[in-house]
Amino acid sequence: MLRGLYDWTLSLAAKKSAEWWLAFIAFVESSVFLVPADVLYLPMALSRPDRAYRYALIATLASVLGGIAGWYIGHYAYDAVAKPVLEFYGKYDDFEALRVSSGIGFIILMLITSGLAHLPPIKVVTILSGVIGVNLLLFIVLAVVARGARFLFLAWLLRRYGEPIREFIEKRLGLIAGAAAAALISLYIVVKYAF
Repeated sequence: MLRGLYDWTLSLAAKKSAEWWLAFIAFVESSVFLVPADVLYLPMALSRPDRAYRYALIATLASVLGGIAGWYIGHYAYDAVAKPVLEFYGKYDDFEALRVSSGIGFIILMLITSGLAHLPPIKVVTILSGVIGVNLLLFIVLAVVARGARFLFLAWLLRRYGEPIREFIEKRLGLIAGAAAAALISLYIVVKYAF
């Protein structure tokens, strides 16, 4: 099932309506969808490097709007919508553990790590932000910075290095970003409990 969903998302990059699909995928990824927008963004930007920044802005805007939807789902429809989605993905128990231990500092950290490496998936962060009541304006600013940095950095890499960077991005960037995320989480824990 997941491979078919991935292949379908990738096939959208070749369509004339690819920008609309990119916006749609980025929007739903931030609230309920499993496949990240990068799957569509990368082939689009590689095929049209002159539009890489345009695609990055589309993905950022749609992702932030989807994040706002996720925030509203978490804040107003947790039991009716968010809980069944989390149960469907097998993430409910993990989410509940985060819910109990999260504060605004942890949300900021998760937005950064999600922007870098999809750890945790952005939909978890947006829903959690709504559940614990993170100020919506603050959440929007943080989401613009985190998601914008991700897509704009990918645009810069693709414009500067083109096709050779694609393999690096697809195979190694997640690992490097995951290590950076682990370092940030460790730093957060040290700072939180040392002072």
